[in-house]
Amino acid sequence: MSALAQQQQALLDALLAWPAQDAMKIVAAHASDTGARGLKAYQTNGHVLAERALAAAYPVVAQLLGEESFGDLARALWHAHPPQRGDVAQWGEPLADFLRASPQLQDEPYLHDVARAEWALHRCAGAADRSADLTTLALLTTHDPAQLGLVLAPGCAVLQSLWPVASILNAHLEQAPALAEVGRQLRDAVAQDVVVWRAGLRPRAREAMPGEAGFLQALLQSQALGFALDASPALDFGQWLPRAVQTGLLLSIINLDPMP
Repeated sequence: MSALAQQQQALLDALLAWPAQDAMKIVAAHASDTGARGLKAYQTNGHVLAERALAAAYPVVAQLLGEESFGDLARALWHAHPPQRGDVAQWGEPLADFLRASPQLQDEPYLHDVARAEWALHRCAGAADRSADLTTLALLTTHDPAQLGLVLAPGCAVLQSLWPVASILNAHLEQAPALAEVGRQLRDAVAQDVVVWRAGLRPRAREAMPGEAGFLQALLQSQALGFALDASPALDFGQWLPRAVQTGLLLSIINLDPMP
């Protein structure tokens, strides 16, 4: 390895080393005092970038923790799970597991699921576009459900939780329900499954209807409508269908068996 390559590798190791004194030990073997000052500037910029990127992906977690605690969390995650891709907007997925493992946050066990839901919303925002074709709804009247597949909105995901995650998200992102109601649900340990999808260009989240989580999970695994309905007897499909169409969750229906 050339001297330049060694210096570049040392800089990378130092930027990601934690605690800070370990970083300084690494750079000391390869740089002067000027280099140490440069390292400090790089580290500071990296930490600021980490905070901004993580706050963009997890605005609700940021609000729940507060600015100072969230900044500490972002810096800790930056060193524990450094970016593996050039696009820092794609960094931050390990946060949910990082929160669950944190001894300091064991009194707030719902944070893990809030982070899971926020990452699903973040990924949903960048999902590939799909076109809607609601004329295909006519297939429901002419074909057996075992022959039909449902095309869901970009980024659709389902998360199951023992906590009122949908209420927590929407209280902070949509200002409803009221925070007092969310507090009551937390005290009562109200469980909510969460549906995430994109309506047009807007990622959205809501509480799943009874039976909807299993139904959507089957569809996301490319199962036929008939199978998904059989797997989710609690779902009222007659109630779900118009809601899914009106909110952009359902885009179209396809015939899985086009042979006559």
